[in-house]
Amino acid sequence: MKVSNASLLALLLPAVSARFVEPGESDRAMLYPDGLPETPKDNTKYHIELSPGNTRWVTEDEKWELRRDGKRFFDITDHPDLGALRASTVSKSVFPKKPTLQKELTPLLKELSKKQMEDHLTVFSSFHTRYYKSDYGRQSSEWLLSQVQEAIKVAGAEKHINARHFKHPWGQNSIIATIPGKSNSTVVVGAHQDSINLWLPSVLAAPGADDDGSGTVTILEAFRVLLQSEDIVKGNQENTIEFHWYSAEEGGLLGSQAIFAEYEKVGRDVKAMLQQDMTGYVTRTLQAGKVESVGVVMDFVDPNLTDFIKKVVVEYCAIPFVETKCGYACSDHASASKAGYPSAFVIESAFEYLDNHIHTTDDLIKYLDFNHMLQHARLTLAFVYELAFADFPKLEKGKQSEYMDDL
Repeated sequence: MKVSNASLLALLLPAVSARFVEPGESDRAMLYPDGLPETPKDNTKYHIELSPGNTRWVTEDEKWELRRDGKRFFDITDHPDLGALRASTVSKSVFPKKPTLQKELTPLLKELSKKQMEDHLTVFSSFHTRYYKSDYGRQSSEWLLSQVQEAIKVAGAEKHINARHFKHPWGQNSIIATIPGKSNSTVVVGAHQDSINLWLPSVLAAPGADDDGSGTVTILEAFRVLLQSEDIVKGNQENTIEFHWYSAEEGGLLGSQAIFAEYEKVGRDVKAMLQQDMTGYVTRTLQAGKVESVGVVMDFVDPNLTDFIKKVVVEYCAIPFVETKCGYACSDHASASKAGYPSAFVIESAFEYLDNHIHTTDDLIKYLDFNHMLQHARLTLAFVYELAFADFPKLEKGKQSEYMDDL
């Protein structure tokens, strides 16, 4: 379908007035005063994987056509062999039988703030787009890193905890915040920071309030409150903790693949990875007469980790969970799984009731429910705190003993 410049400009106007404005930029109200820029034709081919073993070469425009058709994929152009190094060494995952740190977590959970999430998301969704190849994508990533670093500074933890960019060649960098523990065994919480308008990514606005601004600020809030734990700030937990904000999820899980390919290469011991992608929309669930709940993804995930997450929801959230499915390569947890690391994925609802505004100019904060996001923040904080103190060698030894007994 061909769209005229006038029609596209009409679509852009609502987003122009709301976009993020740099200091000193107030005299430039129109993004494209002389009409839309010509978008150069890019015939570069990318190697994508739509299901295990099902690959094809496509242009970037063909990527977006597939995405508009509801198809998800890995872009494996740069990482065709992700997981090959660990394929013969991956062991069965094991996690605590139930949550046990209620006493320590109760005061922390009370510190989670809906206002903090709303304030962060108001700014984060005001960038014209967070498309990973755009300068706005670069700017939004720099702003996000500054917020993560500010949380570390406020906690007085700069000497022990760090946050940095994981650099990529396309412009928008991923972010990794690291809280060292007694061991290098690592628990990861992730969200993707990029947004996209699937019609014209390099031109049209993509506020991305829900996808995945909501997940981004949800885990940022969990990170902020986690740093109020003296034990965590001093590194007294058994395991290292990392918070990841991935770039270029929308282009085929590019940022998360790059990170987990590096982790596989250097032999990182990732015990668990939880992805939060879209945490704020409940309208369609309620309109369908369903109960507000946390969507727990059941396909292409680690079943043992997913079972533990269900227990965390029951113990620490005021709403139940609902089982759902999302298909192959549907978010960044898939990169961890492909690299041989146990991963899981939770989302705002069952998939049939997800936010229908995403990937457009209308993915706006006004549609989101911060009470619901608070439940996802509670889940994130409880998940990472419980596993931060888990004695994985003891758990794994116990699992081995059970196996020997069965023999």
